[in-house]
Formats: sequence, C-alpha cells, structure tokens
Amino acid sequence: MHYIYMSKDWPRLTWNAERLVAHLSNTRYEQGMLLGQMKDIGYQLRNEATLTALTEETVKSSAIEGEELNAETVRSSLARRMGLEAAGTRPTDRNVEGIVEMMLDATQHYASPLTEERIFDWHASLFPIGRSGMRKIKTGAWRGGGMEVVSGPEGKQKVHFEAPEATQVEGEMKRFLAWFEDENGSEPLIKTGLAHLYFVTIHPFEDGNGRIARAITEMSLSRLEDSAQRFYSMSSQIREKRKAYYAILESTQKGSLDVTEWLVWFLDCLARAIAKAKTLTAAVLEKDGFWRRLKEQGIEVSDRQRKIINLLQDGFEGKLTTEKWAKLAKTSHDTALRDIQDLIEKRILKQDKAGGRSTAYVLLRGRGA
Repeated sequence: MHYIYMSKDWPRLTWNAERLVAHLSNTRYEQGMLLGQMKDIGYQLRNEATLTALTEETVKSSAIEGEELNAETVRSSLARRMGLEAAGTRPTDRNVEGIVEMMLDATQHYASPLTEERIFDWHASLFPIGRSGMRKIKTGAWRGGGMEVVSGPEGKQKVHFEAPEATQVEGEMKRFLAWFEDENGSEPLIKTGLAHLYFVTIHPFEDGNGRIARAITEMSLSRLEDSAQRFYSMSSQIREKRKAYYAILESTQKGSLDVTEWLVWFLDCLARAIAKAKTLTAAVLEKDGFWRRLKEQGIEVSDRQRKIINLLQDGFEGKLTTEKWAKLAKTSHDTALRDIQDLIEKRILKQDKAGGRSTAYVLLRGRGA
C-alpha cells in the first residue's frame, strides 16, 4: 500500500488554490462575523462564551475517540483553571484534568513556540497513569514501534492507515515543528488544515494522536485570531461528521501530495463550527439577560440558589430533584426544598410535567432565561 508520506517529495503538500477560493472566503466570512459580534459584548460575557466553547471542544474531541467525558466536570475544571466562578461541585477526575490542561495550554499560551517538550507534556497530561484503557503505554516520548489505524473485530480487522516507521518519527517531528513555527508559510487557515493532516499522518504517539492534532488546530486558530478567547468548537462538528472525517483522512493519506479535497472538507467543517457558535453565543447572552432582568425587577436569590440556576442554564444533565439539589448545594433536604419553593414563588422554577417517581424541577423560561 502506498501512503502519502512515501512520496519522494513529502512533505511538500500541494493544493488547487482556485478550487479553495469559495470555501476559504465563506469560512473567513463566518469567522469575521462571529468575531465582530463578540467584540460588542463585555469581557465577562466573552469569558463565559470561551468557557462554553472550550467545554464543548474538550468533550467532543474525546468523544471522537469514543471516550465520554462528563461535561459538568470538564466545565468546572476549566472554570477553576481560568479563574472564573466554579460551575459545579463535582470531584476532580485525573483524565479530565489532563485534557483540560492540554487544551488550556494550547489556547491560552498560543503564542509560545510548539516544541518537542511541550507536545510531550501534552501527551503525558492525556495519560496521567501511563495507561490507555487496560494497555500500558509510553508517555511523553515518541512511539517505539509501528502504528496502524484499524477497525473491525479481532481477526477481521481492516487497516485504514499505516504510519511511518518508528525510526522516522523523531526526524519527521523535527521537520513538522520547524514548519509549524515558520511564519512565512501558507495562508493561516490553509496552514491550520495542513497542520492537522500533517501531524496525524506522522502519528508520533502510541495513542492520543487525534486529540493532540485537534489541540494543535485550536492553537493554530488562536494564533490566527491573535486571541486566547475561543467562541466555537471544531471538534463538535468533526464529531457530528465522524465517519466523513475518518473517510477523508484515509483517502487523503492513501493519495497523492495534492490535498485539495482534504482542505475543502476541513474549511467547510470549520465554517459550520463557526456558524453553530452563534447558538452557543446566544445561550450566553440569554443567560446574561436572565440575571439582568432579575436585578431590574428587584428579585434576589441566594448564592446557593444562583449556583444551581447557573448549572441548569449551562446544560445540567438529567432531572433536578430535591435530592440532587441538596447534594449539589451541599445542604439538607429541608433547606433544598425551601430553596426550590422560594424559586417557584418567584416564578424562576416550575415543576416538571414529565413526572416520574421523583418530583423534578426546571427553569421557567418565560422568566427571561
């Protein structure tokens, strides 16, 4: 099987610039519209939007690999590390903390050089106990053996891609890092798409290559926008089109050095991610409007009530019962019930009509949430 890195001119990737014009223009337009819109809102709201987007990015990047992270735990970890009000009271999770560390380092310190040591640190953060599931892996170092991307049951596996030999990895990565830091390279959005493909083609680690490639994508986008604030999630769209993502990667890696079709797919995926961010942004503005209206109407809530309301607004998973309220707010059942009744009287909460064995409560959206 011939793979792209076997070409004698690798890694001099080529593309049809004329074919990309419309796709590039559309993505740039969506990006400019969103960034312009975000400039018109306050710093605190931009931080809130960043927290929402990074939570989405972190959760979905892992979901692409089949790993389900708890969104509330991720959001709480991000909020704590970003110096924002903690968005939950869930205990910390080593796996969550590691991927959050990597994502924040990539986006908050986007201007710092991407080095071998930095990528090793990211990899070690992803696998804090040196294991991927039941398998022990080498962390913070390039892989020492061959690497195949396969699917299917044992004995009937299909090989989608075979990465370069382990002996080639160090040299390939030195070349990749030099290229990534070269400011005289391609148009920034094109370079972002190339970086993603280039890195996953080298596949330098035993595991975690996809997540690190997507962190590099986020870092590249932060550089392009010259901002640590993130308002959209590329991984969210890749997760929605997961099969298409793997299919275009496979066909590109088995093709020639002309990667036009990959760049078309990447740019269109990014444009969809940015367009979808308007929904995420709308949720942040909606939340701000909710609290402003309560203040204007002279309606007060306790810090404990505010914390739980914020959890509901941030996409609380499952049904909110009195028992869950007590646990989340670290209070007694009776106090939780009084808190809930007070919010019902203030027309902030209402009883969920769905019913069930336990009474549940939801936000009364008409209040302005």
